[in-house]
Amino acid sequence: MILKVDKIKKYFPIKKGIFLLTAGHVRALEEVSFEINEGQTIGVVGESGCGKTTLGRVIAKVYDATSGKLFYNPPKEESVEIRWNTDKRILKNYRKDVQMIFQDPYNSLDPRVTIGDTLAEPLQVHRVCSSKKELNEMVSRLLLKVGLYPEYASRYPHEFSGGQRQRISIARAIALHPRMIICDEPTSALDVSVQSQIINLLKDLQKEFQMAYLFISHNLDVVYHVSDWIMVMYLGNVVEIATPEELFENPLHPYTSALMKAIPNWNPEERRLGETTLQGEPPSPIAPPPGCPFHTRCEFVMERCKVEKPLLTNISENRKVACHLRVP
Repeated sequence: MILKVDKIKKYFPIKKGIFLLTAGHVRALEEVSFEINEGQTIGVVGESGCGKTTLGRVIAKVYDATSGKLFYNPPKEESVEIRWNTDKRILKNYRKDVQMIFQDPYNSLDPRVTIGDTLAEPLQVHRVCSSKKELNEMVSRLLLKVGLYPEYASRYPHEFSGGQRQRISIARAIALHPRMIICDEPTSALDVSVQSQIINLLKDLQKEFQMAYLFISHNLDVVYHVSDWIMVMYLGNVVEIATPEELFENPLHPYTSALMKAIPNWNPEERRLGETTLQGEPPSPIAPPPGCPFHTRCEFVMERCKVEKPLLTNISENRKVACHLRVP
């Protein structure tokens, strides 16, 4: 196991007035728990605003969690909890082992810095290279690894296409040979023709380096093809976890079923009729409903759903779901 996420919450305060007093909170994550192992890919899906990106940024330590625990297993060492006051040596190693690829390749690179310097920075911070020559050779190897020419090192981000910029972002993420990469919508800002190239590159790199991926995406088809497990989120909550085959063949949570139906299917004979459809808009994360967070949009809602929040429960060896319909 590389990482264990245990009941992580993340609330963002809402500041109002001249004295910026806290008037409420945006509840972005609600007690999210899961584990990820070497070489494993966990896909995270859900509507915009469900907490997918916030989860990735809490794990990457861009944000500190409001509550809950994050456990990291360093190689050949005992598991440690990653907190704001964790020993600096451990935290530095954690940041080295857990990298992130951001959604927008246009904004994730500094326009004032050459690509070579961008890739060299993490190598210098962690003192990977002992000389300037070794550093330049490492940068060249990284560019070749992601399908770019070493000569590109002297260029600036604006001289590249979106797909090339995302390749550069991937090169930066793998520079320190991390054990895990958080992929936050890595293909959503790219043309369809380029998306498959980036996905294939990520899969090849994972096979070579045995990295784990937390793969965040709106695209269910992409998540199906890259994931070992899929985690479905709604309003900051994990509502279902399953293998891709089980999730697509037999979604158990009404929200998951509605997401499956939203996948375009151009063959009228194969369209599934009578399935759950999403009604209305998600509730505000500032004032989420009591009970099951999905009950305001669920066609199978019961009185129990309105007052009692279902727990994410194991219903089989490879399946977890948070729904009163499935867990009496």
